[in-house]
Amino acid sequence: MATIGQRGLSSPRELTRMGDRLSFVYLERCTLHREDNAITAEDAEGITHIPSATIGTLLLGPGTRVTHQAMTVLGDSGAGVVWVGEHGVRFYSGGRSLNRSSALVEAQAIKWANRRTRLEVAREMYQMRFPGEDPAGFTRHELLGREGRRVKECYRREAARVGIPWNGRMYLPGDFSSGDPANQAVTAAAQCMYGIAQTTVAALGCAPGLGFIHSGHELAFVLDIADLYKTEIALPIAFDVAAQSPEDVGARTRRAIRDQVNKIGLLKRCVEDVKRLILPDGAKDDPTGDDADNVMLQSDHGAEVESGRNYGGDHVDEAVW
Repeated sequence: MATIGQRGLSSPRELTRMGDRLSFVYLERCTLHREDNAITAEDAEGITHIPSATIGTLLLGPGTRVTHQAMTVLGDSGAGVVWVGEHGVRFYSGGRSLNRSSALVEAQAIKWANRRTRLEVAREMYQMRFPGEDPAGFTRHELLGREGRRVKECYRREAARVGIPWNGRMYLPGDFSSGDPANQAVTAAAQCMYGIAQTTVAALGCAPGLGFIHSGHELAFVLDIADLYKTEIALPIAFDVAAQSPEDVGARTRRAIRDQVNKIGLLKRCVEDVKRLILPDGAKDDPTGDDADNVMLQSDHGAEVESGRNYGGDHVDEAVW
């Protein structure tokens, strides 16, 4: 039998597509190890086996310890890993891309690099969030102003729906407990959505720093994608949880987000939304559907030539790698 160190990486065909995975799995007060191509979570009650290739994001709560072998298989599987502190969720690590093609990140860079197309994507994101309004012709400043008003209205509406007071969004970074239960629930819900969005962006091989609304941060595009589902999914769940009880708001919000995300198949929708936003209009080929490693070389006038060959002479030599 091969040892863990001798086992090869999983091929793309062996990995579950991002859209078909569990949104996230939360673990706390346990030790994570690796057995074959699964991870094991061991605590006082025994050992639980979790197929790593089915996980979108793994949330590691207080009291968790992770072995090198466990992180190796998680990275091989393309799973995101988020360390969850008592003051919220932060995305601290991630797996490799599940997408063998660079078509998505190249399309993203092309749209991002042009101010006109960058604004067009921002407008489309706004329309996806607020489908009752046509943002065509809106300037950047108008988009930001309208988005701010709509989100404030959503806060007030959700608070009134569940019958709890709302005195505005208050969050002190690094001090989760400083907010009231509603604000704590909103923070926990938002951070869960960031983890899901980051894992999706990483799995598709996109550039997390090339945002169309957010900018100046390494996760700007992640924040863009997470915000697509803020008013539809995150805020209603957060206010529902806060209205039920002020106790253990963070953990209960996280579980409620997990259940709803799995129920509606958000990961699959998130993947499709990313492709819809950044692929060229009318694109028929899905670059995420190609399992082959198709490495090309760039030549003149936008042409690409086959890699693994020597183009230094009068004729093309076979590869010598």
